[in-house]
Amino acid sequence: MIQITPLTDAIGACIDGVDLSQPVSESVQQQIRDAFLEHAVVLFPGQAISHEQQLAAARIFGEQGQLHRPREFQPKAYDALPPGIMMISNIREDGVPIGSLPDGEMMFHHDMIHREIPDKATLLYAVEIPSVGGDTWFASGYAAYDTLPDTWKTRLKGLRANHLYHYGSTKKGDDKGTPAFGTCSHPVVRTNHETGRKSLYVNRLMTDHIEGLDRTESDEILQFLFDHCEQDAFVYKHQWTIGDLVVWDNRCSMHARTDFPAGERRLLFRTTVLDTQPPM
Repeated sequence: MIQITPLTDAIGACIDGVDLSQPVSESVQQQIRDAFLEHAVVLFPGQAISHEQQLAAARIFGEQGQLHRPREFQPKAYDALPPGIMMISNIREDGVPIGSLPDGEMMFHHDMIHREIPDKATLLYAVEIPSVGGDTWFASGYAAYDTLPDTWKTRLKGLRANHLYHYGSTKKGDDKGTPAFGTCSHPVVRTNHETGRKSLYVNRLMTDHIEGLDRTESDEILQFLFDHCEQDAFVYKHQWTIGDLVVWDNRCSMHARTDFPAGERRLLFRTTVLDTQPPM
């Protein structure tokens, strides 16, 4: 029997009783999709799945996404992986990382927000984890929007923000002058077309400015929103266990990574699900 248990009041649910290494009935798939839309983050603990089984799990939520495989990382490490699977790892071979986003902490962000149609969902499966740190924190954009004063909701109506992705950098505007790998603008308040719910859709890592405002006013608004969105009351802090598969809704949640010891191995496999329309 499937059991769904909320992880916090604001975001996240644990789904027990599902073995993703086996075919999943349509009725259970529907329960999973419903939980995903309600809680924005769903955790499947204790999984032992292959790459193909992870891709099959992704298809529960929609069409499989196509991931960028960076050329500067070890190409041999990807030879055995099917399309759609990406490594998130600090493991190095001949001094070169085998995967993406290898080291350190990452500020809160939305995946692929620099694209015209960002991915609907991301799945991350834990294979090796450090003894401490490397946790992933998830913040609810729904809760952040719902708790805004009405004056702020009115102020944000119709505003759009520009987002940048500096490939190979973990912060905007780094001192190396790294050019933007991608850039796009989206509504500051996004409506999830599957639920009709509104959420805040800006983040500290990738949101650069609000269009049509001078930099001072834009920075003032964004700093308020960043601080508001990252309140502990809106956050689920996930400490990884080997075999965890976590799926999150990029449209209404953002996530961050805590630091971890550089000398300890961390390996997770990532896949994504395409959305069907741009943010509105």
